[in-house]
Amino acid sequence: MSAPETAPARFALWDLGFRPFYLLASSFAAFSIALWALQVTGWLDHRYLAGSLWHAHEMVFGFVLAVIVGFLLTAGQNWAGLPTTTRTTLKLLVVLWIAGRVLVLTPFGWLAAMVTVAFPLAAAIALAVPFYKARIRRNYFFPGLLVLLAGADLWVHLSALGVIAQPGSTGIQFALDVVLLVMAIMGGRVIPMFTNNGVRGAGATRHPRLEQLALGSIIVLLIVDVLQPPAIVVATVAVVAALLHLARLALWRPWTTLRVPLVWVLHAAYLWIPVYLLLRAASALNWLAPGIATHALTVGAIGCLTIGMMTRTARGHTGRLLVADRWEVICYLSIFAAAVVRVFGPVVLPAAYAASVLVAAALWSTGFALYAIRYWPVLSRGRLDGRPG
Repeated sequence: MSAPETAPARFALWDLGFRPFYLLASSFAAFSIALWALQVTGWLDHRYLAGSLWHAHEMVFGFVLAVIVGFLLTAGQNWAGLPTTTRTTLKLLVVLWIAGRVLVLTPFGWLAAMVTVAFPLAAAIALAVPFYKARIRRNYFFPGLLVLLAGADLWVHLSALGVIAQPGSTGIQFALDVVLLVMAIMGGRVIPMFTNNGVRGAGATRHPRLEQLALGSIIVLLIVDVLQPPAIVVATVAVVAALLHLARLALWRPWTTLRVPLVWVLHAAYLWIPVYLLLRAASALNWLAPGIATHALTVGAIGCLTIGMMTRTARGHTGRLLVADRWEVICYLSIFAAAVVRVFGPVVLPAAYAASVLVAAALWSTGFALYAIRYWPVLSRGRLDGRPG
């Protein structure tokens, strides 16, 4: 018997972590780009974090971190068989996240630093407690990664407050490396599984040695970014990592997924990782501007993977069919197109740089705004099958 087409009227926003944080992340992803445009044009004066530093900080520690926390609080509960949050603690985490977004727009730098750094630390504790009780040691590193993100956030704030001389961009790059590692780990876990479950006869496989080398290459890149060796070293590590991740993706047989949008979007997202790594090598050698590579990671890999995972996991955890409708496909295409325009537009038409940025921003905001609108009734109401969660 198929599930009913309409969700129960019960308000369920606080049932699991993915519900409020997916809504917050998608809404903020759309809205913050408008704030960024206002700041660039001089209409909005940020008293603390300003310019590109605010934009980078909020995309990483606002948007991306909300998606990661929402996903981990939900998946962590399944892994441990124990709740990661209560309704009250989930509400407190949401308030902490919102307060951080507001405070970075104010002159209260120290308060903004304490609140934004506290959010990933609080989420790490929420994960660590049930993981420890359930003794699932293979997932202990997830709270550790959240602690690393808190450390990177603290670096950005200490730089902005003049406590340390190193630039805040170093903390941003470290955080992006950590996020890249999270995507590589989770991509390896779920993309082959979702491929084989969603595409009959796909035959996606994993090779243990290749898995180790691919993930190890990201860890090496993270270490390289901390040590900052000569450019040729950075470029070499990035190229080797790109080849390893291309080989990894090939084993997942992405060409078999073209008729299944809910799956191909994950493969398209993962393809941006080797693209980013190759562009990173080129930028290390001063062949391209660093921002081009960075946006291949942020708009391409992160943007496409988050929209893909937010639709897939939201559908699964609300008892819906694992089939993307036309609106979700529009979301996927909008984000993917935003990445193509933002990354390759300035390369192909450097004279139209401003136009390419505006077009990419419009596509990005459209994709995430549409998700927020379409998924409000999905995420705020009970499961279609009446089960808890």
